[in-house]
Amino acid sequence: MKVIIAIDSFKGSLSSLEAGECVKEAIKEFVDEIDVVLISDGGEGSIDAMKFATGAKNKSIKTYDPLGRAMISNYGLINDLAIMDMASTCGLTLLKDSEKNPLFTSTFGLGEMIKDALINENVKEFIIGIGGSSTNDAGIGMLSALGYEFKDEKNEILEPIGKNLIKISKIVKKEEIKGLSSAKFIIACDVNNPLFGKNGASFIYARQKGANENDIIFLDNGLRHFAKVTKEFNGSDFANLAGSGAAGGLGFGFISFLNAKLRSGFKIISDLANLEEKIKEADLVITGEGSLDEQSFMGKVPIEVAKIAKKHKKRVISFSGSLRNDDFILNKEIDACFCIMQSPMDLKSALDKKIAYKNLFHSANQVIRLLKI
Repeated sequence: MKVIIAIDSFKGSLSSLEAGECVKEAIKEFVDEIDVVLISDGGEGSIDAMKFATGAKNKSIKTYDPLGRAMISNYGLINDLAIMDMASTCGLTLLKDSEKNPLFTSTFGLGEMIKDALINENVKEFIIGIGGSSTNDAGIGMLSALGYEFKDEKNEILEPIGKNLIKISKIVKKEEIKGLSSAKFIIACDVNNPLFGKNGASFIYARQKGANENDIIFLDNGLRHFAKVTKEFNGSDFANLAGSGAAGGLGFGFISFLNAKLRSGFKIISDLANLEEKIKEADLVITGEGSLDEQSFMGKVPIEVAKIAKKHKKRVISFSGSLRNDDFILNKEIDACFCIMQSPMDLKSALDKKIAYKNLFHSANQVIRLLKI
């Protein structure tokens, strides 16, 4: 039996590689051949998956976290291509619960990474995953690092954070960063939200980033205002484009100012990893992620992996830490879904890396034993 393992990260616990290697160890004595494929949908862990698939070299740089504190982050380099993960500088996991507030977080650190790649590495093309953000600044932080200024009605430069979107009355491109105007940006994005409105960045995602109900309305109004000012600045109007609301409006910032193209994060990474060709040769496909439910049909890794498997009539099973399979909806694509929990426990314990590894190992081992009967 040949098995392909393509599991997304168990967020806050196991990375895609750690989860994949765990399952491999659990089943290796029962199967003939195993191939672990790092996979992601463009969010947390996407840089590792893309670097693994391409053999990109790692570069560490000094940059800034969502609250402007100095930190060390990294991105991948292969020839004149840079592979970046916005979550590595602007991600929600970089903040304590008490620090989460999209009124005050910024994408400035991502802009610094892009700037470094352009100036110091002569990069011509970028692939950037924008999932897992802590921000709602529509990319003004990133753009500030890349030579733009955002001013209020008194012509004073505003701090590039979500709170100040509503105050912007003027956009100025002060500096021309070497290579920026000719660079190609491909953005790995797996959400279809517009910039603002009930399905926009703030109403759908700001709450999980620490915003309250009043904050959400305020931020949404800020995004509406920024879209208007952007249109006055360069004539673009992408507020209603699917994906413009990704990562707190970062998708909008990329499209409107950097002529970026949005693509499915899963598609980018699965193509780089040659996933479909590997699945064609497999007898069994194992997938999963931290949580599986009906929202997984919105472009999440396990369902997308399963669709490829079903296309080629392959069996597919999944493992997850949390599982909701009401009316067996997940079984429309996945043959069998398994929750890895071995006993009742609180969330903190479930997310503990050693416990999660043990639970996943035990579950995978028992399932493969059943399949071998």
